[in-house]
Amino acid sequence: MQKKLFCFGLGYSARNLIQRLKEQNSDWLFSGCCRTLPDKPIADVDTHIFDGKEPMASIDNILSEVTHILISIAPQDDIGDPVLHLHHAAILKLKNLKWLGYLSTTGVYGDRKGDWVDDETVPAPTSSKGRTRWDAEQDWLQLYRTHQMPVHIFRLGSIYGPERGQLSNLKAGRLQKIIKQGQYFSRIHVEDISQILTASMDRPNPGQSYNVVDDLPASSPDVIDYICDLLNRPPLPAIDINDAAISPMMRIFYSENKRVRNDRIKQELGVTLKYPSYKEGFTALVRKSP
Repeated sequence: MQKKLFCFGLGYSARNLIQRLKEQNSDWLFSGCCRTLPDKPIADVDTHIFDGKEPMASIDNILSEVTHILISIAPQDDIGDPVLHLHHAAILKLKNLKWLGYLSTTGVYGDRKGDWVDDETVPAPTSSKGRTRWDAEQDWLQLYRTHQMPVHIFRLGSIYGPERGQLSNLKAGRLQKIIKQGQYFSRIHVEDISQILTASMDRPNPGQSYNVVDDLPASSPDVIDYICDLLNRPPLPAIDINDAAISPMMRIFYSENKRVRNDRIKQELGVTLKYPSYKEGFTALVRKSP
């Protein structure tokens, strides 16, 4: 049977996954949805419109032969996950579905005051967005529990890669070195996200969750200083968190402090990270950047 992937949300991670699958196997067929059609068509991807408010037109026909689904659309406060809310019935009809991946965040673990969490840690979200994500995870897993749908949960750290993250923000002049003592963040290179997702597709284990982070949680200032060194730039000036002009979303980001382990992607999926820490990741990005 031909493999067919549908991506609810053709964002950064989904597009990178499609590229990896193209490089691995040319027999894949790809489709997906965006809020609006992109200015530049995505090569080899049949693209549809889904705004998260109304069901996608002809959804049964669009999904009829799909074997794999990736969901990377954020949940909404009022309805939860919009894909599940609006297309629950269509997904339950799928006869050929082998794998469904839901991209969540490590935000479901909440604030742990710098302590470690792992794949067995029970989530305890401390922000409204974290609680919404946790609820969405549970709603998707209910499809596995009640209908044996092949649902997998991936809890992503902060994503970086080409044209996204601290290196591109630094070059664009919009990066601040914000200081909050004892603060850790876990991150992941987009290519390692794709590697982990494809490993799960090859070894599906419905109902399972995975922490998708690298091996080295680190403070944001440490990462920024490292990038500046790579670029032979002087360090950015330090700004205390209490004096920083940042968005409410970033305030939430800085309100949670934890270090996240990634044992399950290695032990169960056999993954060896291409970029085990920010040092390898940003070194490679700087070498490839103009």
